[in-house]
Amino acid sequence: MEHPKSSGWRDYPRYPDPAIETFDERFDQYRIFSAAVERLHTGCRWSEGPVWFGDGRYLLWSDIPNNRILKWEEETGTVSLYRRPTDFANGHTRDRQGRLITCEHGGRKVSRTEYDGSITTIMEDWKGKRLNSPNDVVVKSDGSIWFTDPVFGILGNYEGFKAEPELPQCVYRVDGETRMVSIVADDILGPNGLCFSPDESILYIVQSRGVPHRNILAYDVTDNGTDIQNKRIFIDAGPDGTPDGMRCDIDGNLWCGWGMGSAELDGVMVYAPDGTRIGRIALPERCANVCFGGTQRNRLFMAASQSLYALYVNTQGVAGG
Repeated sequence: MEHPKSSGWRDYPRYPDPAIETFDERFDQYRIFSAAVERLHTGCRWSEGPVWFGDGRYLLWSDIPNNRILKWEEETGTVSLYRRPTDFANGHTRDRQGRLITCEHGGRKVSRTEYDGSITTIMEDWKGKRLNSPNDVVVKSDGSIWFTDPVFGILGNYEGFKAEPELPQCVYRVDGETRMVSIVADDILGPNGLCFSPDESILYIVQSRGVPHRNILAYDVTDNGTDIQNKRIFIDAGPDGTPDGMRCDIDGNLWCGWGMGSAELDGVMVYAPDGTRIGRIALPERCANVCFGGTQRNRLFMAASQSLYALYVNTQGVAGG
């Protein structure tokens, strides 16, 4: 275990925190004057996939190259090892029964941790061919599991095991009851982070290898809730932008991990439902993924390169996200 003081970052942050930037006045309502960006832990190699467990008041997140999942406890601030090895776990979420759903680079599958700690494979192949390296995952209110399957985890032996892809890079849906699988998108260049709008009428997906720029796509969810249509570019990230994992708040704003193009972009970008960039949380590291947590779902947790950060905000994450 590690005490939070050892993750110290800024000795004397000032209020309002200059790391929280407003680009559009609509963002001001989400800022809290006396809330600053806090670094909760450091010492990872590549932080990803934060997921909140409100019933236990703790957060789990992946440290992919170290092949481990870490646990941060809200009550004490201590960090401990939750699981190792993890088959190079990346993105996480919880299903509607509260079980942990995990994307595994090494296992090239999506798994579920049962209440007794045993692990069930949700999906590992499509028509007899192995998945690439499941990256990020969300669970819809009907219990279905939606996940992206790019090749990032099989490109080398750092975040998985080097291998040749057997399938196109797709987005899959697994029915929560029947386990029937369908491909909902097969034309995305490097599908990465994904999340639903608050009413689940829109699915956002990061296109990490978009041409000429990386971007965030938006799709309309069909009336039966099992497919998507009307593909469009919601956010053009520009020549240097690198969006990654993301979550929506209850007002439909998109909070997206960002960075890598330049230090001036590292952190979290916030977009209004109309696609306008309204705010930014500047971090000293590239942010890979985010989630909302805390007793009121009003604390944004940010998995960023070697560290885990948090910020209280004046909104709430969508329930189940």
